[in-house]
Amino acid sequence: MHRIRVFALLGVVAALWSLVFAAISTLDYTSHLDRGLHDLHCSFIPGASAVSDAEGCRVALNSPYSSVLKTVLWGGIPISLFGLGCFAFLVGHAAYVFALGPRASRRVGILYFLLAASPAIVSAIMFGIAWFELGAICKTCAGMYVGSLGLLISGFGVIANSWSHDRATTASTFVGTVAGLAGILIATLTPSVVYAALAPDHTPYVTQCGQLPQPKEKHDALLKLPGAAAVMNATFFEDPLCPTCKAVHDRLRLAGTLPRLSIELSLFPLDSECNWMLDQPLHPGACEVSRAVLCAPVPAEMMEWSYANQERLAAAGKQGPQAVAAMVEQRWGKQVVQCMHTNETTQRLNRHLHYAVDNALPVSTPQVFLGGRRLCDEDIDIGLMFALQTLAPEIVR
Repeated sequence: MHRIRVFALLGVVAALWSLVFAAISTLDYTSHLDRGLHDLHCSFIPGASAVSDAEGCRVALNSPYSSVLKTVLWGGIPISLFGLGCFAFLVGHAAYVFALGPRASRRVGILYFLLAASPAIVSAIMFGIAWFELGAICKTCAGMYVGSLGLLISGFGVIANSWSHDRATTASTFVGTVAGLAGILIATLTPSVVYAALAPDHTPYVTQCGQLPQPKEKHDALLKLPGAAAVMNATFFEDPLCPTCKAVHDRLRLAGTLPRLSIELSLFPLDSECNWMLDQPLHPGACEVSRAVLCAPVPAEMMEWSYANQERLAAAGKQGPQAVAAMVEQRWGKQVVQCMHTNETTQRLNRHLHYAVDNALPVSTPQVFLGGRRLCDEDIDIGLMFALQTLAPEIVR
């Protein structure tokens, strides 16, 4: 088999491989349009069953980088949908180069290289974001990264083996290149345009989750966390050992909206050690960490620390309050630990819990109120930016 055909065949296989992973990723994304939480296909093996334990893939799914136009459409348009069109086009184009084989001219080689290299550039950017910004690699995304690398190798092979076949004029080379680039652009954008046209309007759902019945806590016991550029008041009910609370906090920070909120924080530890609404602890140690937040010189810094060390604190919580207190003392000093176990701190934490009861909130976290309006539980994941734009456009940059 001629070398051009060998590398073109590699391109067909790599594009098909990437197409499968792009389709799986898109399917996972669009399954959440019903505002429910679903398992994800998070595997290097195409066709593997969806699983609930898909941390890397869920981090990528809920990140600001998973889609575009998030403030215009609920969930935005998934990036994988652009890949779907791109890889479908490249399957056909690589098959065309395979059919030409030794008859492929230099122009054909140049055009194929430009088109085949484009997914690798995008994949390199997305890998950098995943590695350095999100700290997690999505396995379905990694499948597309591998396919894009295969396409890049295919492009190099085709252009190298067709370079001596100079059978086209400069004018025809230019026209052919423009036509090829226009083709892949149309193929890439078409699925996204169709998706945007058919996407349901979630506005009625976002705006119907109620308000905070009692905006003010009568004893002024809540923690004040003013943002650096605050333009709106917000009330958060959070458990410092709640993974979902941490996830929402991270998404707001990545979106740049957290500094624009002046937050009143009501601690709501899901730990029966102090929370009488629970028969057993959901997050052991959360009461102890909550007391530490109340005693911290700068509560915002303590919350950041608790989120950054959430896994270690959760493990310590399973060992008992003393293990959590030891971690707090090691980082924040004995004074904070002494404060944690005073009657005053116990009473203040009780007031936080009573404030949740006074507002008839469900025993779950997080609960977020923006200017008194409740952010629906269904909107704290991929629909977050659309919900923020709908409920509080002034905090969205």
